[in-house]
Amino acid sequence: MKILIVGSGGREHAIAWKISKSPRVEKIYCAPGNAGIAGIAECVPIDAMEFEKLADFAQENAIDLTVIGMDAPLVGGIVDVFEARGLRVFGPRKNAAVIEGSKVFSKDLMKKYGIPTAAYETFVDADKAIRYLETASYPIAVKADGLALGKGALICETFEEAKEGVRTLMIDRQFGEAGDSIVIEEFLIGPEVSALCFCDGTTIRTMTSAQDHKRAKDGDQGLNTGGMGTFSPSLFYTGEVDEFCKKYVYQPTMDAMKKEGRDFVGVLFVGLILTPNGPKVLEYNARFGDPETQVVLPRMKNDIVDVFEACIDGRLGEIELQFEDNAAVCVILASDGYPEKYEKGFPIRGLERFEGKNDYFVFHAGSRFGKDGAIVTNGGRVLGVTAIGTDLKQARAKAYEATEWIDFDNKYMRNDIGRAIDEV
Repeated sequence: MKILIVGSGGREHAIAWKISKSPRVEKIYCAPGNAGIAGIAECVPIDAMEFEKLADFAQENAIDLTVIGMDAPLVGGIVDVFEARGLRVFGPRKNAAVIEGSKVFSKDLMKKYGIPTAAYETFVDADKAIRYLETASYPIAVKADGLALGKGALICETFEEAKEGVRTLMIDRQFGEAGDSIVIEEFLIGPEVSALCFCDGTTIRTMTSAQDHKRAKDGDQGLNTGGMGTFSPSLFYTGEVDEFCKKYVYQPTMDAMKKEGRDFVGVLFVGLILTPNGPKVLEYNARFGDPETQVVLPRMKNDIVDVFEACIDGRLGEIELQFEDNAAVCVILASDGYPEKYEKGFPIRGLERFEGKNDYFVFHAGSRFGKDGAIVTNGGRVLGVTAIGTDLKQARAKAYEATEWIDFDNKYMRNDIGRAIDEV
């Protein structure tokens, strides 16, 4: 098989790595890819939002399967474009990807079908939102409706913070049209857990759990980011939690989307918070999480191509997902200043230390080739250093050991990824 992956981050590198393990695959392409992905796939200089060009490439190169990694192309309707050309593609159609593309849609869906989530109100007028905040309880969450690179959710401790949050999203339009409408919801307390699920429109199968660290600085301080590190499995995600979520969250979400005429085929990311009153949904994403993918896929036993095709063909019920009885931790190496201003273009040293190692991985998120052919930094999140261990404590120790193998100017990381391991 020849497979095309659409995307350029650490998630796509992890997907490419996993696909490369399939004996069914003879050639992998990635558009646009990055310097790390170039080690296992042929990178194609087509932007992820150039749907027609990507479909042309797939047809001209007899691509057997295209896998969409990123959120923006999915929400924009890339799957519909490929399907209209008769091309096999893994990911939800535009009318299903709206579950991530609009928080207002997803919150209203959960309310309509009784899926547990935080109480909320939605607004399209900034003044009305601010008047609502004057009588609200704090802390409170203010969220952009649309895609905001994982940074559109603001946790506000006071009315003044919340008011400023509304201004940032709706008036200053920091995330553009994503802030045309907003969701204001109650602040929930408890551990957050990421559940990635394969879906074929009817059947849903949950992968192993993971736990992300969104804030930029140690101790969950600083701004929200796309994710500074993650570990799998989450010790908070017990069998009891899994059974509850299968009954009241996962399958009801699949059924709700089907009833709305929006059959969901692809990966559904369910962001959960385990409150004293039970698990509740914080958010949905319509694709693999980043960096959760970097710890989930290295633990997966199945041939991922088999799973992709079962989802597309409505045969997911025939698949039993299997994961190794081990643990993984991923620490993000970022450019100092991320998620705000940062410099890039610095040479990355030490990547060769990962060659030939089966339990250490370095997934590239923001890298490119410099003029001299050396790999240089090219983003806020640069690399995801992942290690496998017999348990979480060993995996964490190995991951931090491996971060010392890598060096580049302005290198920054959190030093407390996996701290929750010591709390359970």
